Amino acid sequence: MHGITKVNEPLCKIEFRNVRFGYEDRVVLDDVSFCVWPGELKVILGGSGSGKSTVLRLAIGLNKPDAGRILIDDTDITELDEEQLSEIRRRMGMVFQEGALFNSLTVYDNVAFRPLELGWDEERIDREVRRVLEFAGLLDAADKLPDELSGGMKRRVAIARALVDNPEIILFDEATAELDPPTARSICELAIRLRDIEGVTSMFVTHKLDDVRFLSSKYVEVTPDVRPRIRKEDGQVCLINTRFIMLDGGRVIFDGTDEQMWLSTDPRIRHFISDGEEE
Repeated sequence: MHGITKVNEPLCKIEFRNVRFGYEDRVVLDDVSFCVWPGELKVILGGSGSGKSTVLRLAIGLNKPDAGRILIDDTDITELDEEQLSEIRRRMGMVFQEGALFNSLTVYDNVAFRPLELGWDEERIDREVRRVLEFAGLLDAADKLPDELSGGMKRRVAIARALVDNPEIILFDEATAELDPPTARSICELAIRLRDIEGVTSMFVTHKLDDVRFLSSKYVEVTPDVRPRIRKEDGQVCLINTRFIMLDGGRVIFDGTDEQMWLSTDPRIRHFISDGEEE
């Protein structure tokens, strides 16, 4: 029933508790705490070097914190060994800014790479690869090589590859960086579709205010016999499954809704917003 939490359902899908991380004498994250709820899209904002991408690397276990705890589905991953982390990562997908595709493999084979590693049968691989290629709008590009693709299409391939084994969590690391506005919006659209159609929990790192405006004001309308459509939030619909955190100086200086962020009088937040509006 709506509004009732299952007994065994974790309250937080991803949780940082007083996390500290640094390189040598440089502190990158300092006492960072936040929660990402199941099915929520958490947008991580901040200037260059604020620790946004470090948060994702810690969440997937590529780095370990110097202090504090990181929990995925109530499991503390900070002391897990590589084999145990691999089990956690099977529930997660990550989309890197550079795409990290295999240049010698076609789009289809890039997406099929992990299912092959997992030993799926050929029929299942073909079914699932085509499903995610269609979701990402890439079926017509299945036989192309990465060098034949635009930057935006490469990011969509990376998203399809991250989706193919149905992860519960997706991490987007500057997925819209260096893309023109229409292409960046198409990437944001995919993140919204994952949130509203698939119920995927995600963290979306960005420094772009255009991303903030799009992700906080659009949703997918699903009606019988009609293809899902991206719609704009209005007086009848209020989005509650997208929230924002902002990092500055290694600390969380904001955690809340976009409406709260726009109205904030914190000079650091005002500076971030004004810089973004000038771009």
